Amino acid sequence: MWQTSADISWLSLKWFSWQTWQNFDWENPGYLYALLGVPVLFLLRWLLHLKFRKKLDVALFEGKATWHWTSVLRYVPDVVFGLFLMLVLVALARPQKTDETIELAAEGIDIVLVLDVSGSMELTDFSPNRLEAAKKVALEFIEGRVQDRIGLVVFAGRAYSLAPLTTDYALLKESIRNIKLNMISEDGTAIGSALAVAINRLRESTSKSKVCILISDGENTAGSLDPELAAQLAHAFQLKLYTVGIGKEGTVQLADSAGQAMTIQTGLEEKTLRQLAELSEGQFFRAQDAGALAQIFQRINTLEKTVVKETRFRDTKDYYQIYLRWAILLLLLWLLLKNTFFTNALED
Repeated sequence: MWQTSADISWLSLKWFSWQTWQNFDWENPGYLYALLGVPVLFLLRWLLHLKFRKKLDVALFEGKATWHWTSVLRYVPDVVFGLFLMLVLVALARPQKTDETIELAAEGIDIVLVLDVSGSMELTDFSPNRLEAAKKVALEFIEGRVQDRIGLVVFAGRAYSLAPLTTDYALLKESIRNIKLNMISEDGTAIGSALAVAINRLRESTSKSKVCILISDGENTAGSLDPELAAQLAHAFQLKLYTVGIGKEGTVQLADSAGQAMTIQTGLEEKTLRQLAELSEGQFFRAQDAGALAQIFQRINTLEKTVVKETRFRDTKDYYQIYLRWAILLLLLWLLLKNTFFTNALED
């Protein structure tokens, strides 16, 4: 029970304030509309009573009858009974208050972002260059994750783990912003080594889904581990590999070390990246501009969506007992008044 038998808080007039009624949820609000009919019903009753009541022919001395306020008292029992009916209707409307608690449970997945920082990522076929475009979409990707552990690996001629698997997204974003060209002294594209570092991070994960997203613009030119062997290892550890080839076909203007403009023929050797995705039952994507790169990450975000389960707990308290108690109190008062002079003695 929401209150004990000794609790007399129901006697407070606050239960009849407009503010209290606004805070209620009404289980059967239709009964509230019937409240308007109670005064109308009694008004009709009084009018009919005045018109058709029986009068006795009594001879009185000639004079002028005067009205006295006590004559109104004969209506008190009817008013009390009307209030009794209205309180019964309020109780039938079932005033309630509901406290709702929502618990969100998300079973996150583990993701490692593997980013190429070799010299070719400086090319400006993406604005301002390939690396900065890749960093931007990586930041947006992290923004959309919920309860996922994300790690970060960078590679050029060698591969390094820049951030472990973590849900500290602020740390991850700061790590991505600090990525720069030439941060790894050994130039080249060690895709196999980069995948090995990512696999090492994910191989002991107990997550329902383990994902590696590799962003690169070239074929494997460095490292001691064959990329295809790395992809087979990823598959063995139930790790899904998404490879994103970044770069467009054509020529790009680039300044050399002396500041002189030079033209570079660009392209993408996508065979290796496509094979890696197939070996690990993942997918290969080709991005030829920043817009396409953003769409690719949105697609991956959809494919590897974390399921968020919502559990609602509702605690509902009924308050109709309060209005029933007031109704019983008024009913007893009405029965008392029916047996007093109010009913019969004060007729005009």
